[in-house]
Amino acid sequence: MADLNPLRLDGRHILVTGASSGIGRRTALMLHALGASLSVVDRDEAGLASLDAEFCAGNGVARQVADLSDIAGIEELVSRCVAAGGKLHGVVHCAGIQEIMPVRTLQIDGWRRIFAVNTEAALMLGKCLSSKKVYAGHHGSIVFISSVMGMVGSAGAVAYSMSKAALDGMARSLSLELAPRGIRVNCIAPGFVRTPLFEQTERLWDEATRKAVEDLHPLGFGEAEDVAHAVAFLVADTGRWITGSTLVVDGGYLAR
Repeated sequence: MADLNPLRLDGRHILVTGASSGIGRRTALMLHALGASLSVVDRDEAGLASLDAEFCAGNGVARQVADLSDIAGIEELVSRCVAAGGKLHGVVHCAGIQEIMPVRTLQIDGWRRIFAVNTEAALMLGKCLSSKKVYAGHHGSIVFISSVMGMVGSAGAVAYSMSKAALDGMARSLSLELAPRGIRVNCIAPGFVRTPLFEQTERLWDEATRKAVEDLHPLGFGEAEDVAHAVAFLVADTGRWITGSTLVVDGGYLAR
């Protein structure tokens, strides 16, 4: 009997940003294991190179080093990805900046960089995929990694929350515009997930603070793989009738 697994991604070329660590890294490994060929993007060249030892044999992987705060350079980046691996079927934007600071200390350049990487880069990637020169023409899927902080308030997270809330709204409108092209657009909103960035923050907490934050998640802190599973679901045919949605993957954080 033929393989009827709707999660298989054989023959599809997916661009994954922020692929050197955390959610982006686990997502790249997951999609590749499901059969996708990849263009992996990050500003950390050494981190991207270290992925090679973890990829399963088979489909190709092309590494692209880029700083996504350079919005004007994203079109050329995507062109390089297409030249190296063929037209794209999807984009997963995992790259992001998370800085916690009170609003009184925020500087204009700082919050604009957060917004550029978290939100404007996502818009430019969506714009690029809409092009006939870039889009393979079928199985189109865009997934943006948002955050529960775009839905609830948190002291010190003004710029970060702004960027993620804007990302959710942008994705809904983009989903309507790209639906006639057969491209779905969705967000995933994680809660607190154990990544290298989170572990840096966790080291600043005492045990009482760490426990208080974890207790906000009825299922405990998440792992990067938990979010990667959700990405795979939305990218693959399992999510073929889902667009304009934000899938919350938060261990129950928002249920409280």
